[in-house]
Amino acid sequence: MKNRFLPCSHKAISAMALLASLVVLGGCFGDDENWNGKDISGLMPELAFELTGTSGDTITAEQTDGQIRLLFFGFTSCPDICPATLQKLSRAVKDLPEALRTDTQIVFVSVDPQRDTPERIDSYVSFFSDRAIGLTGEEPALRELSKRYRTTFGYDEPDAEGNYNVSHSGAVYVFDREGKARLLIRPELSVEDIRTDLVALAEES
Repeated sequence: MKNRFLPCSHKAISAMALLASLVVLGGCFGDDENWNGKDISGLMPELAFELTGTSGDTITAEQTDGQIRLLFFGFTSCPDICPATLQKLSRAVKDLPEALRTDTQIVFVSVDPQRDTPERIDSYVSFFSDRAIGLTGEEPALRELSKRYRTTFGYDEPDAEGNYNVSHSGAVYVFDREGKARLLIRPELSVEDIRTDLVALAEES
């Protein structure tokens, strides 16, 4: 069976452009001179979710409190953005000093619950990092969460074999130990840029 997917980056442009414009309009809230990523302090609500984890249990944001969290929306069949982003994040986290690495969590939220079972997500995130957790949920809950962080996702009509494309943003949101939104990681940032920001954020507290 042939899987056909539209590269995520094509349809992610409009969502990213909207997000970028919102961040620019609110630029007075942040000081990018201190960061490699975009400072979004005061521009986004605190981290909050109630989704299904890879064990099938309900996971809430509160269960990850005390850690720096990197939130990313995607799906396991994504041909480009998701694996590239997760690989970059996993390398940045792996390069952290041990004490900081264990306090940092990559949170991958699948927006394709029809195909991405908890077991499939578990296998996917485990391939990239032992500091990554995978979540998903019913579509209304996923819509609510993505809207909370001013992004979106969508599905194309299935083809004759039942395959369909999923569009989503490539943004990565970084939350501090208290759950406050602090940084937006852009695709062009290097592993070293991301690692430097994570160390600085961790050392604040």
